[in-house]
Amino acid sequence: MSKINRTGSNDILSSAVEYHNFVFCAGMTADDLTQDITGQTRQVVAKIDAMLEANGTDNTRLLQAQIWLKDIRDRDAMNKVWVEWLGSAGRPARACVEANMASPRHLVEIMVTACK
Repeated sequence: MSKINRTGSNDILSSAVEYHNFVFCAGMTADDLTQDITGQTRQVVAKIDAMLEANGTDNTRLLQAQIWLKDIRDRDAMNKVWVEWLGSAGRPARACVEANMASPRHLVEIMVTACK
């Protein structure tokens, strides 16, 4: 039986779960909530980079992304940062929807799955 590795676990979730060379990351949000959608998206993708690196992979190995925006009208600004961050890497399967956030100051949350 393959081992499941969980990192950053608390009472309700793990920050990442690795199984069979797949890395499932929890939804990431910005820490500095005074920033606009561009600033918050940059913070989130930086956190994703760190989580992927800690689990032996990177954003060129993304398989899937789920993106939640407080206001769908922020999609173009968020996508500008997203495209810059991905560079010429392959594009993951992705969904992007408007959603009520846990905190009204969060403008974006992103959850990804990658392979090693």
